[in-house]
Amino acid sequence: METKYVFKVSGVYLRKIMKADILNTATELFIKQGFKSVTMDDIASHMHISKKTIYASYSHKTELVYAVAHQMMNVIQCAVTQLVETQKNPIQELYEIKKYVIEHLHGEKTSSIQQLLKYYPKIFNELKLHQFEFMKGCMEKNITKGINMGLFRDNLDVEFISRMYHVGMTNIKDDSIFPHEKFPHAKLYEMYLEYHLRGIVTPEGRKILNQIIHSNQD
Repeated sequence: METKYVFKVSGVYLRKIMKADILNTATELFIKQGFKSVTMDDIASHMHISKKTIYASYSHKTELVYAVAHQMMNVIQCAVTQLVETQKNPIQELYEIKKYVIEHLHGEKTSSIQQLLKYYPKIFNELKLHQFEFMKGCMEKNITKGINMGLFRDNLDVEFISRMYHVGMTNIKDDSIFPHEKFPHAKLYEMYLEYHLRGIVTPEGRKILNQIIHSNQD
């Protein structure tokens, strides 16, 4: 009786490991090749397992795409939350988040995101809504902290500024507006962040901002 119980627990544990391996492999392939381009056969072949094994964890590809997309979002949100909790001043905080975003997006093909939008619009729109709510919450805390520290102007409409920041960060990714050849991502994020901060800082905040900019240029 005891042996059977141990075997059952081990089986559940192994299935969880396999499911996690499938998710991680699919994430890697989807990012590199696109959500539409990669098939369940491709994932099975890459992992040297049968397609039946994949379907034991994910009943269809859309379910796997959903899991991958949400894992990608959760990884970013957890990292941003940790950066916010380091208690840096709000100007440094935004530069640290910008640095993480650029490093995270390095090597990530825009085509994979475009395929998610085109072929899985329901998943894309759900992620977009979650992203907006998360970013809006982070920015409201950031702006409020900056006002309280005397680094941001005290007459700011916190909700308006947080929404405008999201609009800007979302739209600078549009290649038809900011073609990558003319506006490389790293430089574009840098320019937008300075644009955003110069509109809301106090003279004291401007000193810190200038120090950070000069430090990044050295």
